[in-house]
Amino acid sequence: MLVEGLIAVAAAGGGAIVQAAGTDAWAGIRSGVARILGRGEAGREQAELERLDQTRAELESAGDRAESERAQTVLATRWQTRLEMLFEQLPEDEQQQVAAELQALVRQAQSQAPVQNTHINFSNATFTDSQVLGSGTQNNTINR
Repeated sequence: MLVEGLIAVAAAGGGAIVQAAGTDAWAGIRSGVARILGRGEAGREQAELERLDQTRAELESAGDRAESERAQTVLATRWQTRLEMLFEQLPEDEQQQVAAELQALVRQAQSQAPVQNTHINFSNATFTDSQVLGSGTQNNTINR
């Protein structure tokens, strides 16, 4: 059974894979994850590269926003499970080494993530209890 810290690293890794697909970070994340899961075996590494490419293709082919969000959730969970299975197979000292490598990839994906800004202007709004009444301006910018 995995400790919570390793489960959290696996979850972050799954999310980073999905987050990086289609961005400038993809090549580095793709090769790093394949290396980690391949464990030094060229055949396994190639199989992981193909799985990663399939993930990217699934994300790119997702239709509307709801379908895209569902695909992201499913694929992040799938990769989290694969990473958890890897951790379970490793001796404790290797678990920590792989966790550190995966955390570095997560940081890399996060540093190159698309910028998401939300600006809400309530300058013309009236606040009553916990409700907002009146008009205001909400600007959402999502760069992907």
